[in-house]
Amino acid sequence: MKKHRLTLCAVLVAASLGAVSCSRTSEQQQGSEAVAAEQNLARLFENYYEERLKLFPLEATAIADNRYNDQLPNDLSQQHQEQVRQLYQRYLGKIKAIDRSQLNEQEQVSYDIFKYEMEVSLEGLEQPASLLPINQFWSLPITMAQLGSGSSNQPFKTPEDYQDFLGRIKGFTVWGDTAIANMRKGIRMGVVLPRTLTQKVLPQLQAMVVDEPTKTIFWAPVENLPDNFTASQKDSIRRAYTKAIQEEVIPTYKKLYDFMQQEYLPKSRATTGISGIKGGDEYYRFLVRYWTTTDMTPDQIFEIGQQEVARIRGEMEQVKEQVGFKGDLAAFFKYVNDNPKFTPFNSPEEVLGAYDAIAQRMEPQLGKLFGITPKSKFEVRQTEAFRAASASAEYNPPAPDGSRPGIFYVPILDAGKYNMVGMESLFLHEAIPGHHYQISIQQEQEGLPRFRQYAWYGAFGEGWALYAESLGKELGLYTDPYQYFGRLSDEMHRAIRLVVDVGMHAKGWTREQAIQYSLDNELTSREAAVAEIERYMALPGQALSYKIGELKIKELRQRAEQQLGDRFSISAFHDVILKGGVMPLAVLEKKVDEWIAEQKNS
Repeated sequence: MKKHRLTLCAVLVAASLGAVSCSRTSEQQQGSEAVAAEQNLARLFENYYEERLKLFPLEATAIADNRYNDQLPNDLSQQHQEQVRQLYQRYLGKIKAIDRSQLNEQEQVSYDIFKYEMEVSLEGLEQPASLLPINQFWSLPITMAQLGSGSSNQPFKTPEDYQDFLGRIKGFTVWGDTAIANMRKGIRMGVVLPRTLTQKVLPQLQAMVVDEPTKTIFWAPVENLPDNFTASQKDSIRRAYTKAIQEEVIPTYKKLYDFMQQEYLPKSRATTGISGIKGGDEYYRFLVRYWTTTDMTPDQIFEIGQQEVARIRGEMEQVKEQVGFKGDLAAFFKYVNDNPKFTPFNSPEEVLGAYDAIAQRMEPQLGKLFGITPKSKFEVRQTEAFRAASASAEYNPPAPDGSRPGIFYVPILDAGKYNMVGMESLFLHEAIPGHHYQISIQQEQEGLPRFRQYAWYGAFGEGWALYAESLGKELGLYTDPYQYFGRLSDEMHRAIRLVVDVGMHAKGWTREQAIQYSLDNELTSREAAVAEIERYMALPGQALSYKIGELKIKELRQRAEQQLGDRFSISAFHDVILKGGVMPLAVLEKKVDEWIAEQKNS
């Protein structure tokens, strides 16, 4: 790349990163071409993101950048991890070479986030995650099935699209071999899954091992070939997919299943928490920092969790008394779980319709709480059958180009058993104004570097979604005390996570202890409690992000209300939270404090 002699002023103007005065003296100009070029933050961020997408092409597909749709790098290989390490090290050096004091406020936020991201990502590469490549919740075998189904991010609209996915299938076979090699290394090093999680993975893999290509979910795009394809194109695609599924997809899943069933299961560990693996205590401390974006210790989080559980139990007791229920809280949980009046649905369509009705009820109130709203479209869909048994309700972001809406996925195993209590809080969290508002607004913000437009920090993103649940009464919901009880139970669910996650991974709790603690303190079935606890076993620390982030956002709102008084605007507060996208909590706190100071002086 050629370097040009630019003043700092010219660079900032070129980058469109804010208004600056161009009346510089020669002493204020940068004397070095290299330093001046480095000051072009926009170019640095854009170059980084372009390089990143080549190494992580699934991220490109997720944002409807189709340049790498045929690629699936072997991200478990040492070669790939070394490329990633060099990327982070190189850009950490570049950002450190920039004089932060010469940047404007928005640039400084980007600087802080980027530097944090490079440092944490490098630390993450030192962890043993590549030895644990498969679990029942997040792993490539699940992602490939979702992509291959045609109902996820991978497009199947043109003949080229179909050809692209065949390239990813080839990449998956290589990944599968490396996953097995890495897990064998993990066995030797004592870095393996708990036995109960291996047992959950086995049926997921086995479901993909079928005797006919047409019986697999990967055949769905072939079943739904676009009408505008020629007969020759359709025939060619059918032949290619028959061959690929028969010779690559099914054998890869079978190889993974056979390995995990015959070799891995007998070597899986009896312990529950990540402390049961070699170096597990240190790994967990990293994961706590990674997911909360704080320096909080596991002990501090455990104590906060216990306090929150006690507080929410008190509110639950009040609702129980309000509805006139005679009996203790455990009996009330059972009543809400088992009474047929709370399971009024006869079909998945009725469940999805009830969620649509929630959106319509709160629509008139949204303008009072938010100045900016997403342009992206939104849908509620039933979770695909192949993964519904072990899936939670979740949100899938929209494509920035509008080609794919934001999707709230609802697992409905049996509509007749789908409990309506808590539907309002779940919709607020996963859909509007939770994940759909936060992620869509972030992606749609002009002027944000792409690494921020498509970033994700669980403490902020999940913290916002949990905070969104607390807005129900302001949005005209929770008029039914049982729906409010469902909201309390959802909040309790996140408070419990602080206790059981730390309990299992740092304090020696067993799976059974954690399940019982959940059953004692929240509105849930044993089946749901088991699935959740096993999720926390598979993803240590991830479950901490929700409550830690929510508590910080609530703290910042309270601070703003107290300091601004009558000048406080709830919609302006929400806008300042959402417009900058996700960020580490310390960066968010500084940003809100600066906003409060600006409001005082305006």
